[in-house]
Amino acid sequence: MDFQSRITRLPTAFDPERGDDVLVELPQLTGDIARLAHGVAGCSPYLKSLMRKEKDWLPAAFDDPEKALSTVFHDLKEVAPDQLADELRRGKRRVALMTALADLAGVWELEQVTGALTDFADLASDLALKAAIANEIRRKKLPGQTEDDVATAGGMVSIAMGKMGAHELNYSSDIDLICLFDETRFDPADFFEVRASFIRATRKMAAMLNDLTGEGYVFRTDLRLRPDPSVTPVCLAMEAAERYYESLGRTWERAAYIKARPSAGDLEAGARFLKTLTPFVWRKHLDFTAIQDAHDMRLRIREHKGLGGDITLEGHNMKLGRGGIREIEFFTQTRQLISGGRDPYLRDNRTVPALHKLAEKGWVPEDVAQTLAGHYRAHREVEHRIQMINDAQTHDLPKSEDGMQRIACLMGRDLGEMRKDITDRLTEVHDLTEGFFAPETGKSEEKHAFDEDIITRWKTYPAMRSERAVKLFNRVKPDLLRRLGETAHPNQALVALDGFLAGLPAGVQLFSLFDANPQLIDLLVDIVGTAPALARHLSRNSSVFDAVIGGSFFTPWPSSKGLCEELSKVLSNEGDDYERKLDASRRWAKEWHFRVGVHHLRGLISAQEAGEHYADIAEACLAALWPVVVAKFSEKHGPPPGKGAAVLGMGSLGARRLNASSDLDLIVIYDADGVDASDGRRPLASRAYYARLTQAMVTAMTAQMAQGRLYEVDMRLRPSGTQGPVATSLTSFKDYQKNEAWTWEHLALTRARPVAGDHGVRAEIETFRKDLLKENRDDAKIRTDVQEMRERISAAKASSGPWDAKIGRGRLQDIELASQAATLMSGSSKRTVVEGIEAGVAIDWFDAAEGHALDATYALLWKVQVVSKLLNEQNLSESIIGVGGAAFLLRETGMETLDELEQSLTSHAERAAQIIEAALLRAPQKGI
Repeated sequence: MDFQSRITRLPTAFDPERGDDVLVELPQLTGDIARLAHGVAGCSPYLKSLMRKEKDWLPAAFDDPEKALSTVFHDLKEVAPDQLADELRRGKRRVALMTALADLAGVWELEQVTGALTDFADLASDLALKAAIANEIRRKKLPGQTEDDVATAGGMVSIAMGKMGAHELNYSSDIDLICLFDETRFDPADFFEVRASFIRATRKMAAMLNDLTGEGYVFRTDLRLRPDPSVTPVCLAMEAAERYYESLGRTWERAAYIKARPSAGDLEAGARFLKTLTPFVWRKHLDFTAIQDAHDMRLRIREHKGLGGDITLEGHNMKLGRGGIREIEFFTQTRQLISGGRDPYLRDNRTVPALHKLAEKGWVPEDVAQTLAGHYRAHREVEHRIQMINDAQTHDLPKSEDGMQRIACLMGRDLGEMRKDITDRLTEVHDLTEGFFAPETGKSEEKHAFDEDIITRWKTYPAMRSERAVKLFNRVKPDLLRRLGETAHPNQALVALDGFLAGLPAGVQLFSLFDANPQLIDLLVDIVGTAPALARHLSRNSSVFDAVIGGSFFTPWPSSKGLCEELSKVLSNEGDDYERKLDASRRWAKEWHFRVGVHHLRGLISAQEAGEHYADIAEACLAALWPVVVAKFSEKHGPPPGKGAAVLGMGSLGARRLNASSDLDLIVIYDADGVDASDGRRPLASRAYYARLTQAMVTAMTAQMAQGRLYEVDMRLRPSGTQGPVATSLTSFKDYQKNEAWTWEHLALTRARPVAGDHGVRAEIETFRKDLLKENRDDAKIRTDVQEMRERISAAKASSGPWDAKIGRGRLQDIELASQAATLMSGSSKRTVVEGIEAGVAIDWFDAAEGHALDATYALLWKVQVVSKLLNEQNLSESIIGVGGAAFLLRETGMETLDELEQSLTSHAERAAQIIEAALLRAPQKGI
């Protein structure tokens, strides 16, 4: 790379006489390069001193800076330990001079400048650390370690924090390091000796980098970002650090770890440590409380540093002052903390790329991201020029006109133009970020006609126990009451909201969410005004609101396969922690259930689509969790013997039509393929293996955990019911279905569908099911058995009244049973109720008008059933479900009033019952 052809801006000599002596000493510099050297020397005493010290090396740097940089790095790796301290300082001079000249000449962009400085810091700290560790090993002070362990620093690592961690070092940065060691590499009995050795090595490393000698210094080294630095040693065991962050870690430490990366020593151990901190840094839920924490940090820094005043350029701190670099970093990191737990794509430790990723995912407006990124780069350029003058770790603009002129010269700009540009940029950064961190407080209380007693008692609820929660709620309360007042029946909505608030165990996180996302208040009002039962569920599971602003809430439905792939990815992110995987599955399922419920409430999907979507969620849970359960079970008992097993979804799951509170009817079928037992630490006979594996799967679905349970599971449809084994061999299943099964079991088989497990076993079950259903049957026996089943159902469980959509003559269960009978008599392998009715028409068991009437009745009853389960009410009278719930029900069914709907349900059910009862008395014609 030729400097002469790439120079785009040249500093004008601040004082020509100050740079003349450099040109005298470097006669080989000519033309633009000479003017650059002259100008730099005239502006910066520090760079002038470097050029004089490195005058013999300087021409090579001008000739090809990247090659010169590579040579510096290469040569340092070959330096003997006793010469390392001096050579690191000489290397630092050359890297500093080279990056300054490449920066000032416009040859390197900001990222290349900060990258070169950071790469040198990595190398210097790594060489210093390993030299110190090698000395400890030679002195036999690090038990069990040999010279071969120097390559991994004996298990010690330095974690680069701040700008070093982000590859964004300033021109004259100090470096922030957290030093840790992997205690698992050592005998516990040697722990204290090991720790003492690593503490000595850390101090020697820091001294080699930090101490000022005749050759200068390498980097000012700060070790104070470690946990509780006032009482902890300079090098900690990783396990101790993990315990600290789990129990005492604060928001500022979470933000600091966004930029953290292993930089020296045992990089693999460092990476493992950072992975263990993932739950601490990146919360599973959208973390809007981070906004207030970041705002409080900003205020404390301003107060401590005295930087809270108006923007005045002289002496203004470009890092911590108003509109400065830290404002942009806080703005970016806070949004990353909010959303990075749910979206790993946003976990970028570099400021500008992170801004662009946040914009890409909709967390920051594109124009704001572009503006802040531009200002960040410009601020960093000014910061570098400030530090180049005297190699001072300062971010303050000069207070004198003379000093400001030096900065302008180093930037190749007119002083007045530079002053205006910096002022405008600082002002715009402040305006863009301040509104985010300190938004306008809530509107003043408006007069309203609500019951003051209800509103007053909100102060006593658990959600309001902290001052911070009350402050946040008071910000959103005026908007909340205003929107409640706009509902059709405000007082009913207020009572429902009261139930929601009363059930909240805590309020800070949710109120922060509402404060940052006012559109969620509309959704909450919609829910409490329509489905109070769903609102009560939300009060116990308010984290599902995260899904609304998580980026995919209103995207097209992803299908069962897409859901399974997403859940599998979520589970894989939980590492090897089985319980966390189970809890993650519950959290995931609740969010998707919430989406279906909200979409249905708002008319975005029909009752038919809602039923299919609920079924897709259940199938995804089964399909994604099955391999997780198998893997966990296999750790002790070995992999599944033979071909494996499949989970058969029965009933509504098999027919892909669930509601918001459906349980799951399942059968587990396995094929041991002649293998007698598993091969593991604790082998089991194949029958016992699959029985216990099935029990483990049921527990994985039903266990009550922090996030609740996934589903209730019913296994009673398996062969021989509760008397048989919980898992059935494929051979036994086939034999039973062919030779022993009752009619009701063949009826159940019409809706069976493999949903999880081994694909080969699933395919074989489905082939068998289809072949079995095609066999000729005694239609008279089927009709007789179905009639007896109807009578038993009626005797066992009576209808709860006219609003009971499921139980009773001509209701859902009755029509489903008739549909299954039609499917069985026709030899069809179709699963849905509608397809079964169509099969009945095809064999002339129903005529076309009867088939249409049954379809229409079933559709109406299903709409009522899905709405009632979402509202969680059996009695759908307006006095129970409220005006909002009634409006939802009427919109869904297309009726004008609830009385009209009740009459329609009764008449439709009666007509369906008459059709079914008549059909059971006649034989299908089957084309005769």
